[in-house]
Amino acid sequence: MAVTGISANRLELLQIADAVAREKSIEKEIVIEAIEEAIQKGARSRYGADHDIRAKIDPKTGELALTRHVTVVADDYEPEEGEAFNDYALLRLSDARRTDAEAEVGKEYVETLPPFEFGRVQTQMARQVVMHKVREAERERQYEEFKDRVGEIVNGTVKRVEYGNVIVDLGRGEGVMRRDQSIPREIFNIGDRIRSYIYDVRRETKGPQIMLSRAHPGFMAKLFAQEVPEVYDGVIEIRAAARDAGSRAKMAVVSNDSSIDPVGACVGMRGSRVQAVVAELQGEKIDIIQWNPDEPTFIVNALAPAEVSKVVLDEEDERVEVVVPDEQLSLAIGRRGQNVRLASQLTGWQIDIITETQDSERRQKEFAERTELFQQALDVDEVIAQLLVTEGFATVEDVAFVEEYEIAEIEGFDEDTAQELQTRAREFLDRQAAELDAKRKELGVEDGVLEIEGVTLAMAVALGEGGVKTVEDLADLATDEIRGGFEARGGERVRIPGVLESFSLAQEDAEMLILRARVAAGWIDASEIAQPEPEYDDEAYEMDEAERVFGDAPEAAPEAESEGESEADSEAEGESRDA
Repeated sequence: MAVTGISANRLELLQIADAVAREKSIEKEIVIEAIEEAIQKGARSRYGADHDIRAKIDPKTGELALTRHVTVVADDYEPEEGEAFNDYALLRLSDARRTDAEAEVGKEYVETLPPFEFGRVQTQMARQVVMHKVREAERERQYEEFKDRVGEIVNGTVKRVEYGNVIVDLGRGEGVMRRDQSIPREIFNIGDRIRSYIYDVRRETKGPQIMLSRAHPGFMAKLFAQEVPEVYDGVIEIRAAARDAGSRAKMAVVSNDSSIDPVGACVGMRGSRVQAVVAELQGEKIDIIQWNPDEPTFIVNALAPAEVSKVVLDEEDERVEVVVPDEQLSLAIGRRGQNVRLASQLTGWQIDIITETQDSERRQKEFAERTELFQQALDVDEVIAQLLVTEGFATVEDVAFVEEYEIAEIEGFDEDTAQELQTRAREFLDRQAAELDAKRKELGVEDGVLEIEGVTLAMAVALGEGGVKTVEDLADLATDEIRGGFEARGGERVRIPGVLESFSLAQEDAEMLILRARVAAGWIDASEIAQPEPEYDDEAYEMDEAERVFGDAPEAAPEAESEGESEADSEAEGESRDA
């Protein structure tokens, strides 16, 4: 933009404002305001910076009015700290009434100033003022235009490529696609047409940053919305998506209409719909599966094409253990762990995969360990110990404190046997507690530590072995010192063991233990750790994880399918298969 002189005639001023407004796609009034500010600044440099000089351009005629204003203030008016009273712009009431009997606080005296020619320095300064104001208005316009378009696909032209980052001309704005948001091996040249996904719009000092991506899962979901009318209309919903950009992706879909197969609709006739998306994503293979509100079923579907024998959920840690046939292990894990990684991203669960052989070996080991425990603790033979383990008893506490009839009902047992076994179990626990308590005292762990809710004798012994012997010692710990953690030493990440690491405490339990110790030590008040009972909406809780990416949760059909090509599938792309 060029501003050759603010002293231009009135026709030129309007022409300049009109041209700049069209070029920068901003309002003409904003440009006129910028020119007015530039003229004011130039006039102050000529008449004095302390003068209150104002410029006003008529937007219809281009007529310029340049005026100087003096405002009447109270006699006791005091300028802000560090500033002197401005005699050029302010006039005290008593002084004003010497010449104007009707003067009052707030009254302005306006003096019209004659037009003047700008010098070279004033012209340069005016040009900078106008350009700065126009640039700010242009940035604000871009931000307001694109802030509500997050989640949309936009078309643009590659403007330049800087260190792998692609700058895209979006017509009324400029977007940035960073190297990690592009599909690997995808090369763009200046002038290339490009489709991308707006995943963020940030307001920064250098202007709005429109962040683009072709690797975001939302990009794939929006492409399906363009290719599949049922998705666009909301009949089919994409509940979750996970991508390894340029290689493979998984997408969970569900239908609001029981008569429509969501997987088949997304695949299309002979794979026509999915192939259009695959082509845009540079050959990325897409597995389309049916979303299911039942977490185990959904996880099994997500691991397709691998077959799953068993699923064990640990809801507290949000982990799931999946057992697969031995020959399916490599397929379930995928190349470089790709299949299980995408399934984990799709479902929101940390997935651990083991084979049936490993599961069997582990169960046999646990069976043998529990059998030996019962033999030693209850002083029984191997057959009785095995019967207890087979019936689901895992610890001596289980035997000691269950209802007597639960033991008596075991085949070959009676009430006398059950009573005797419980008596032996309780005697064993009493002996064990006495030994632990003696060891605790030997280690010097004070009784107050045991009085803290959640601390057992075994924990007290472990704390003593770790040098934690008083309530204050426990209160002074951090959660990592209890559970264990990592820290950087010499540029390496070193594992630091926790004093109660063997008890596998959850993060929340460790924090609560410390807080209770601080209450007992008198460091904080008990009310500071009081927590209200949570109110659960079962349906909302069940649907929450699936809703986190793509909207509300409908009812889902039980059948799960996947589409696309995997490492162990030689079928052509675009064909659906049972998961």
